Amino acid sequence: MVALTAFTQTRRVLMSTALAAGLVIGLGGFRSFEANFAPSSDLWPRWQTHDATSTATIDASAWDRLIKTYLQPDPDGVDVFDYAAVTADDRAALQAYLADMAALTISTYSRPEQMAYWLNLYNALTVEVILEHYPVASIRDIDTSPGWFADGPWDQELIRIENEDLTLNDIEHRILRPIWQDARIHYGVNCASIGCPDLHLDAFTGANLEATLDAAAWDYINDARGVSITGDKVQVSSIYDWFFEDFGGTEETLIAHLIQYADADLAAQLETIGKLHESDYDWQLNAPEIIAAAR
Repeated sequence: MVALTAFTQTRRVLMSTALAAGLVIGLGGFRSFEANFAPSSDLWPRWQTHDATSTATIDASAWDRLIKTYLQPDPDGVDVFDYAAVTADDRAALQAYLADMAALTISTYSRPEQMAYWLNLYNALTVEVILEHYPVASIRDIDTSPGWFADGPWDQELIRIENEDLTLNDIEHRILRPIWQDARIHYGVNCASIGCPDLHLDAFTGANLEATLDAAAWDYINDARGVSITGDKVQVSSIYDWFFEDFGGTEETLIAHLIQYADADLAAQLETIGKLHESDYDWQLNAPEIIAAAR
């Protein structure tokens, strides 16, 4: 297993070398050179433990209240989080929620409760990281990961659960993706960027998990950040490029995934064009002042 920190460092070095040498070559179609260095799904086996018979539920109401207080629908379709408005009391409530989640023995819960737990935890930790360093223009400006080539906070150990120190990359790429193998995870985790699928207004629970992930997939794919068509050219989010294998590993399986959640008009266009041409992603912070400045 290659450590994710080492991956980040290697990616930065190789991409810098390739850029300097003019060697940035696409992989065909909409695939990019950068996709070679996206984190792989790398199972951390100890987190597979669960209790299929458990009926215990996890209380996410504190996180749910914070989302409903500070998440703002934007006229352009991007739901933004008002980091600047978070009060000291609500910051303390967020930290208390994270402490409560860290105190759980998550391996004793059912798989649906676990998945909801990890999705909420990833998103709450990300908001806490932004608040700790706010104001920032992008999460990529928070270079707190270890190593000389730190890029963002994703390899920083942020929380200790069942005597294990965890990073955001651990949660997404070593727990969520390899255990559940569900492409909708990419619509559930939010990296505090405009280009990312929005934070959902409701916290995940074991009971609402399926419906909420389906709704998140529909929302993103039918937004220009997910899929945008100009003439006969289809541009998709770089998420589909970076994590191509999670969507079936072929352009055909990815298009089929997009069509599954697309509205009738978009689905018809995708079926007619039958090809993807490019990808893009906006790393600006998902904050109202960033959206306002762009107008």
